[in-house]
Amino acid sequence: MFRNYNHRLKGPSRTLRKQMTDAEQLLWSHLRGKQLLGLQFHRQKPLGPYIVDFFAAAAQLVIEVDGSQHLQEELCNVDAARDAYLKEQGLMVLRFDNRQVLVETTAVLEEIFRVCQQRANPLCPPFNKGGT
Repeated sequence: MFRNYNHRLKGPSRTLRKQMTDAEQLLWSHLRGKQLLGLQFHRQKPLGPYIVDFFAAAAQLVIEVDGSQHLQEELCNVDAARDAYLKEQGLMVLRFDNRQVLVETTAVLEEIFRVCQQRANPLCPPFNKGGT
């Protein structure tokens, strides 16, 4: 479990939850309420010095939904440093752009499902049909 919590980011994360983009709102509608593999996702979650768009602790997964401004070189460098920090903490970062989430929603959800299935601890052992 990620333990490096910055209390100063609590207010800004609340503000970001109230100002989610259309793409973030759409993705949240599919992740909230443990809809995906029974995993609890948090939105606009403070992790260390950053606020990530979505976080699933059980899968140690961060999901970022980026606008077109993230294509600018300066923000690409900021994103790379952020991703490196999160990876050092043992987290995997998936990045999608707004258009992917809005237009290719099923493909985005399938990728998130695939990664979560691989990374999350199973809630119960798989059923063994052979009886062994």
